[in-house]
Amino acid sequence: MTKVRAWISAARLRTLPLSISGILVASGAAVKLGLFSVSIMILALLTTLGFQVLSNFANDYGDGVKGTDTAGRVGPARAMQSGLLTAKELKYGMIVTTILTLFLASLLIFMAFGNKNFILSVVFFNLGIAAIVAAITYTVGKRAYGYRAMGDIFVFLFFGLVGVMGCYFLFTQELSELIILPATTIGLLSAAVLNLNNMRDRLADAKVNKNTLAVVLGEKPVKLYHAMLIIVAFVCAFGYFFFKGTFWQHYLPLVAFVPLFLNIIKVFRNQSPPLLDPELKKVALSTFLFALLFFVVELYLI
Repeated sequence: MTKVRAWISAARLRTLPLSISGILVASGAAVKLGLFSVSIMILALLTTLGFQVLSNFANDYGDGVKGTDTAGRVGPARAMQSGLLTAKELKYGMIVTTILTLFLASLLIFMAFGNKNFILSVVFFNLGIAAIVAAITYTVGKRAYGYRAMGDIFVFLFFGLVGVMGCYFLFTQELSELIILPATTIGLLSAAVLNLNNMRDRLADAKVNKNTLAVVLGEKPVKLYHAMLIIVAFVCAFGYFFFKGTFWQHYLPLVAFVPLFLNIIKVFRNQSPPLLDPELKKVALSTFLFALLFFVVELYLI
């Protein structure tokens, strides 16, 4: 495998659609208000992709250094564990990605606020720094929160609340009461993807003291937790459309929950954690489908 393909593998492209779901939802909500900006959306998408790629590099590096990734690992091969990239190369990749992402974030902030609101610019720049720190410290460092059953919380916050509500604010310069509902939906579904990953790796993680929430809760409780994430996400999404008082066509994004509810059944019937790996893609793509339909519906049915 060439170095280019190794870096592409480490970037884990299959995770990228999930990462931009929050931007699509925020953009759709802004379209509804007539405050949508193509330039802000594009920069927000690029910045979010930067955060996700950085997180993937850091995850590969952190788990590789700690010896969490082994030859028996289920799922796509990790670059460091497979010998495709060295620890030094991944560090370099993290540094370059951090610089590029901060540059994109700075452009995004300037595009949204210009030089008119210094305080908001500082706040959002610090949010960008916090997102970078969170992306790196998920598995890197002695106090990596991904090893302390806190990954779900950070994913919910940064993929959901910060991602959707923050991007919405960049468009509108304000927050509505209802935007928290689709933000919660995206946050919970993103946490469901991470939880599936952790359920798949639960037995292997327990052996190397990676205490994810799946390890802490155990087999049966974590399945209930998974079902709760998807059901509450559906309730929040339905509530958003209901309280907006929209036409029935605006409920079309809810069709994305059909495969998600089927996923709940699959999870409860599962007896072999490694067999959950295909479900990761289904839940991630279903979340992306919800976000894409949300944006398209708001764009064409305003």
